[in-house]
Amino acid sequence: MSSIEYDPSRSALYTPEKRETIFEAGQTYTLLQVAVEAARLAYFRAEESASEQQRLASALARVGFGGLKLFADSKTDTQGFGAYRSDDQTALISFRGTQPDKVTDVAADLEAHQVPWPSTGSAARVHGGFAAAATSVLSQVEGWLKTECPKRRELIMTGHSLGAALATLVASVQRPTQLITLGSPRVGDATFAATLAGIDGARIVDCCDAVTEVPPELPIYTHIRPPTYITRDGVRTENPGAEIIASDRLHARIEYFVKYAWRIGTVFVRDLADHAPINYARAFF
Repeated sequence: MSSIEYDPSRSALYTPEKRETIFEAGQTYTLLQVAVEAARLAYFRAEESASEQQRLASALARVGFGGLKLFADSKTDTQGFGAYRSDDQTALISFRGTQPDKVTDVAADLEAHQVPWPSTGSAARVHGGFAAAATSVLSQVEGWLKTECPKRRELIMTGHSLGAALATLVASVQRPTQLITLGSPRVGDATFAATLAGIDGARIVDCCDAVTEVPPELPIYTHIRPPTYITRDGVRTENPGAEIIASDRLHARIEYFVKYAWRIGTVFVRDLADHAPINYARAFF
């Protein structure tokens, strides 16, 4: 049973950075848990103030990571961070997802025409908005990996929402040992998905999360791997059948309407509320 309650609030969805870290000093966490919380921590607006940067650094220090490096591009308004844990030579990279108050983030999500993704050395085609955002910080990521953690044993890449898409694109260029994505939209075509074959990790889908269903599944868009699905009760299951998912989602929507939809301050539908990063984390902590 998770110690984290389901959170239907608008704050959980639209301002996840307001909630403090789940990490507790002195506790041991798996790399999967680290990746899941790091995807949420990417929303901390560390680029805006020294205090927020220290807040992020302190959260990561609770699990042994230091040397915080911010990745950012002002033109595309793309953000992420890197950190390194010398004890086990693990590098961690996390990208921020869509911020509703950032016009450039929303524009990147909507720019769904496909473009070539030549970095894979194939004929792969990917979402144009995601590609522009990933390209804008790729050289920063590559430079940090080369100079700050060249002897790494593990490289974990993660992100939520738009951040998941960015992590997926960067993973095709700088191959991680694990790629963990939360609430990821579809990023590219089957040729692109094939370039990520052999990379360990998980594509985590929280019940009704609508973002995981866009862009629509067509010959030009496909997910990179089967889902790790979180049921309406917060239980993880690997690649359940379509009928199981459909039934679980139906019951989830009905339960949400009865319990939460009418309350002040909550998200109106579960399809959006399930996208909140904390509602992913509850299945892992």
